[in-house]
Amino acid sequence: MFSKYLLYTFFCCIFLSGCFAKYRTTPREVRKHYASIKKPKLECIKNDTLCIQVASTGADTLPLLLLIHGAPGAWWGYMNMLDDTVLQKQFHIVSVDRLGYGNSWLKRRKPIGSIATQAKSLMSVLDLNKSKEPAIILGRSYGAPIAATMASMAPEKVKQLIMVSPVIDPDNEKFYWFSKYGRNRLIQLFLPKEFNTATAEKYVHSDELRKMLPVWKKLTMPVVVIQGGNDWIGDPANIEFAKQQIPSLRSQYITIPDAGHMLTFSHLNMIKQLVINMNRHTGKTMTVDLAAGR
Repeated sequence: MFSKYLLYTFFCCIFLSGCFAKYRTTPREVRKHYASIKKPKLECIKNDTLCIQVASTGADTLPLLLLIHGAPGAWWGYMNMLDDTVLQKQFHIVSVDRLGYGNSWLKRRKPIGSIATQAKSLMSVLDLNKSKEPAIILGRSYGAPIAATMASMAPEKVKQLIMVSPVIDPDNEKFYWFSKYGRNRLIQLFLPKEFNTATAEKYVHSDELRKMLPVWKKLTMPVVVIQGGNDWIGDPANIEFAKQQIPSLRSQYITIPDAGHMLTFSHLNMIKQLVINMNRHTGKTMTVDLAAGR
């Protein structure tokens, strides 16, 4: 009986690792990627209780573009934006490791499912902004509600909020048949740390989203929400939730009918142009050409 359980555990580990392999970049792959191009500057913003690792490119006197990953993830999830020479000329681009991912940690070193705690831990990153302009914050997937919470905490420091493929509706959290296996303590021993952190976040995410319901009413800065119509991770209904909750009259809601979840990869050029336009035309109405979005 015990041997069958071990065999079952082994196959579950292999399956779960394979399922999420495309969402994980190894340190070796990062080193290979930067073997022939300049690597972002890596540093740790720390105090007595935590460390937040950030990767940055572009002059720190340029407007800050802060990038917040989903779950699982790390700073390298935005390598294509960090490496973009057009963006580098216009922004100080900073991509973070959230608590529990990459090289960021909280002293007690346990998975942090609290959206408020995740947001508070990143507030010091805004101090990297040496320009005279507020920052643009972009959050993807599970990073979107964290970005929104940050914007509500210091609205004077945030010029624009962009949420890409946001998972923000507490009544539309998706679970999959294999999700429960990721909670098995024995299986977790064989999975990468970021997968276990993502699982811990997932099982408290709906409750955390309900706690942050008052946050949405505080978002008076321009907000852009971008959603793929074929998103299998974040329900497309999330964009309708955003429309109902966000009071800003300068908000934009963009649905790309045939797109999936990873829009910062599949529609990088569209998002890049959107960010550039937002930086140039704060407070003005913008037009986005979805046909040229790739």
